[in-house]
Amino acid sequence: MHYKKVFIAVTAIFLLLSCSSGASNKTESSLLWKISGNGLQKPSYIFGTHHLVPISFLDSIPGIEAAFEETEQTVGELDMSDMSEMQMKIMGEGMLPPDIAYATLLSPEDTAVLDSMLRAVVGVGLDQLGQLKPAMLSNLVSISLYQRYYPSVASAQNIDYYFQEEALKRSRPVVGLETAEDQIYVLLNSQSLERQAEMLICMVKHPEMLKEQMDEMQAAYHAQDIEVLRQLYEKEIPDDPCPSTEEEKNVLNGDRNRKWLDQLPSIMEDKSSFIAVGCLHLPGDEGLIEGLKKLGYNVEAVR
Repeated sequence: MHYKKVFIAVTAIFLLLSCSSGASNKTESSLLWKISGNGLQKPSYIFGTHHLVPISFLDSIPGIEAAFEETEQTVGELDMSDMSEMQMKIMGEGMLPPDIAYATLLSPEDTAVLDSMLRAVVGVGLDQLGQLKPAMLSNLVSISLYQRYYPSVASAQNIDYYFQEEALKRSRPVVGLETAEDQIYVLLNSQSLERQAEMLICMVKHPEMLKEQMDEMQAAYHAQDIEVLRQLYEKEIPDDPCPSTEEEKNVLNGDRNRKWLDQLPSIMEDKSSFIAVGCLHLPGDEGLIEGLKKLGYNVEAVR
């Protein structure tokens, strides 16, 4: 298996970094929201995406076509216009240092379990993938399992990419809220290699938990209920074998939302914007909906 194929597949995972914002403020059940007031000459819209749901799902969103056509530019988590450059950067950051191997990160027993899972799910083992960081393997296993559980949608066009592509067809600007380096840090470098390995082997030993989480998120997203999505992420799982720390959750979501909220006012003032970001960035006290309201905007669900 060529490394390039691995990195192309894992690129999709960079768009799975949308994690819930971690507070309990009640949010209406809608994926599309209109942003107006606070000096805006024209309204903007924010839409919560699911990065592994096909674009045919958009047919079930009231008003989304009109909202997209009404705006002058598209805003995403990342400008996806040059994915080849991003893949090169992932290749540079996704490899273990030369002096580190899985034999130093995991016990022999856990190394064997990981190798077996990789062969079963990805098709090759540590002999070919052992130079990749544990975070890369975690995401490679996750997306491979997703493709196995949901084969009918796994190869469908990505919603985030679709909106950016449609904007370019209309000669509209595309704005990224983050750089590839920002997302690479969150995915590959915000945790120590030891912590990455700990989370990887825990996930490998509990694939049923990952399947349950995927099923619940799929159902909640198709119900267009971001409040339920928030609750799924926040709920305490008794005896959770793989809990994330509050600091790790904050790196994935809270910090990113605050940075985006610093940028969005000037972006929307410059041009009316269609903002498409992961749906779990929207709800909660630290989510984008409440954040925009606190900045003085009117934010209303589109139905």
